[in-house]
Amino acid sequence: MAGPVHYGFTQDRAAYFAAHPHADGTMPGRVVRMDRNRVLVAAADQFLHVPYPLHGSIPATGDWVWLGMNASAEPVIASVLPRYSELSRKRAFAASSDLQVLGANIDIVGVVVPVDRPLTHNRIERTLVAAWDSGATPLVIVTKADLANIADDVVGQVMLQAAGVDVVTTSAEQHDGLEELSGRLPAGSTLVLLGPSGAGKSTLINALVGYQAQDTGDVRTGDGKGRHTTTARELVPLPGGAVLMDTPGVRGFELFDAEGGMGEMFGDLEEFMEACRFSDCAHDREPGCAVQAALDDGTLDNRRWANYLKLQRELAALTRRHDAAAHRAYQREWHQKVVAAGKSQRSAERYGYEKSVEREGKSRKSGRK
Repeated sequence: MAGPVHYGFTQDRAAYFAAHPHADGTMPGRVVRMDRNRVLVAAADQFLHVPYPLHGSIPATGDWVWLGMNASAEPVIASVLPRYSELSRKRAFAASSDLQVLGANIDIVGVVVPVDRPLTHNRIERTLVAAWDSGATPLVIVTKADLANIADDVVGQVMLQAAGVDVVTTSAEQHDGLEELSGRLPAGSTLVLLGPSGAGKSTLINALVGYQAQDTGDVRTGDGKGRHTTTARELVPLPGGAVLMDTPGVRGFELFDAEGGMGEMFGDLEEFMEACRFSDCAHDREPGCAVQAALDDGTLDNRRWANYLKLQRELAALTRRHDAAAHRAYQREWHQKVVAAGKSQRSAERYGYEKSVEREGKSRKSGRK
């Protein structure tokens, strides 16, 4: 593992810490990896395994933190600094409405698209929505270009689908495209790779860093799926001073409050909607619907429109679940307060009764004397 100095500690980072001061005796650090019980933090000249914070925000990989000492003179996370970007998704449980942060303080989200399997347009759009919504800059990275003779066709389709997003074609085995990709990563910047298992992320990382930083695994020929060779999100320093965040292969990527990303990815659809005759057009059978006209003449792709509607329904359902969960949490909290207040009232009444009995007993004893 390379020295901590390569994990984004650049000269301009001093201004970032100066804008978020902390108590004397603390030092800055960056979260390299979140283990099950400890947090690996890179400080200016050392690595530290520290416990999860007892109070305040829970950090994520990529977070900048202030490190201090506890009463036993052990290093701890004193505070987590505000994030300038955050890649997140809904937790991968059907009934859940909670947020899962995949990485923090990311500059570029690399959406990895391998050419050795069928192109999944809906998945690419979904991932690009999350990338735009994170506050970072999306970048499509086509991998394994040496394994298929249709690489040019795939790149062409991706460029049409990801309008406004740069596309870089790479072959880690042949070392093609690596120089162009590295040239997009200035010193101090952070790139996260996001893609399915077996997409070639770990192989690409090894090619970029120049050594076996990540394990790689075989991909099944039947369905193009690979096993998870990366099991945790971790920062990997690159030779040019940039930082790369590897992530485990993501089977599903459900969006979480991604209206900003939807606007970036589907802005052209919103232009169609604004051209409808009626402002409350449902874009179904209403007269003068610009969306339906665009679908009829082929200006708007039916698959793209259907995926847009699917994502909007998904976000709406998540909002309803989240609001319902918040309402249930409020009811539980209110019930607990009522119960606690009732117990306190009964305790007070019982205490008062016991005191009155005690005073009456003392009074009788005094009378007998």
